[in-house]
Amino acid sequence: MSTTSEPLRDEAVEVDVVETDLVYSGHVWDVRSDTFRYGAGEIVRQYVDHPGAAAVVAVDDAERVLLIQQYRHPIRHRDWEIPAGLLDVEGESPLETARRELAEEVDLEADRWESLVSIFTTPGGNDEIVHLFLARDLRPVEQAHAREEEEADIRQEWMPLGRAVEGVLAGRFRNGILAVGVLAASHRLREDAAKD
Repeated sequence: MSTTSEPLRDEAVEVDVVETDLVYSGHVWDVRSDTFRYGAGEIVRQYVDHPGAAAVVAVDDAERVLLIQQYRHPIRHRDWEIPAGLLDVEGESPLETARRELAEEVDLEADRWESLVSIFTTPGGNDEIVHLFLARDLRPVEQAHAREEEEADIRQEWMPLGRAVEGVLAGRFRNGILAVGVLAASHRLREDAAKD
């Protein structure tokens, strides 16, 4: 048992990658197979090589959060999510991606942005990191965006943030990014209220 008083945290580890192969090159992400030295031997692991993403917890003045529902083929569900998108524009920061996705997916802009958390979504199967932001002081964009493919029939719902948290804890919302986002936003808003 550790007796350190330092808070626990994830630790980056540099391993000797003996071989890396591009197994599959996809439209959105790739699959890699790495052979690396760890401990006393070599290990082979395949994983999705992901560009990362940014996600937005958009909260209005009534402390309602904007949820979106869209079809996700791997899970065969129209799941509830928060606006999010890939870090796939060269030189664009996660915050800039979050701003772009909020405008493109739900036709909103925000005057106030705060970083909430960054998470590894499935560390045993991909290297995706998602940066979550809280967006407040919302307003509509000047011109709505055209949407296609899965985004063509996005459904939007404003829900009290507390009810969204209840939906996560009751298992009605199973999207991990939504879950972390609404829990982190709820915590942040409670902290802000305590300061006032």
